Amino acid sequence: MSEAATPRRIWLCADDYGISPGVNRAIRDLIERGRLNATSVMMVGPAIDRGEIDALNAAAKKNPRCAIGLHVTLSAPFRPLTMHFRPLDGDMFLAFPKLLRAGLARRLDPEFFRNEVKAQLAAFAEAFGRTPDFVDGHQHVQLYPQVRDGFVDAVSEVAPKAWVRQGGRDLPLAQRLASPKALVLDILSAQFRQRARSAGLGFNPGFAGAYDFTRAADFGALMQQFIEGLPDGGLIMCHPGFVDDVLAGLDPMTDVREREHAYLASEAFARLLGSSNVTLG
Repeated sequence: MSEAATPRRIWLCADDYGISPGVNRAIRDLIERGRLNATSVMMVGPAIDRGEIDALNAAAKKNPRCAIGLHVTLSAPFRPLTMHFRPLDGDMFLAFPKLLRAGLARRLDPEFFRNEVKAQLAAFAEAFGRTPDFVDGHQHVQLYPQVRDGFVDAVSEVAPKAWVRQGGRDLPLAQRLASPKALVLDILSAQFRQRARSAGLGFNPGFAGAYDFTRAADFGALMQQFIEGLPDGGLIMCHPGFVDDVLAGLDPMTDVREREHAYLASEAFARLLGSSNVTLG
């Protein structure tokens, strides 16, 4: 009899811990159920006090496979930790389309971003008593031109053992062309991987999870697509949460978060992992 194939181990990472109490609660619930094995924390979010940090650490103790990372946040409606940060819109970071355009036009100073990422890494270390397991970026800011230079410099200086998130897919061209949003991430990630590699930082070998959050998509069908073709060690990002007033005031992603939580908590998701021979262990 032939031995069963070794399961692929993937990362399923919930972004945005710290954006609101409802999102935090949903993420902790899935960690405790063993339905997530990573989450990244917004140190500039409004829901990242001592109680929320202690609760996350307690949830992670029930699931020791769970990694906790820093969700570097450099876009509106959030505010920098460093003084004199530029560019700003009032007292807030730029909205991410403006930030991306400015990076593409080479109008940014990477030093401002290096200092801000270092400040967010320091805030994480103060809160958790250690450096993050990995570092990624809210709205994929770590991939943007010029921003990525400051990001990589800061991580390699402060947390060189952490791995960083790239957003490129390992798929045939025809499949990559089917999703314009994901294709943009593919292009930005190619240069990001080169920059991270030159700095000696590790990164995930594959990525999935981008879709049109404005549509009521079948998240179960999407998860099946995300898992297919994802290499061992690849990462799927997700955004589970419970909607509350804090979230509604900050982010357009609301009901979609509850749909993601419901699916990830379901037996249907457990069956998909089994039938796909994938583990979060």
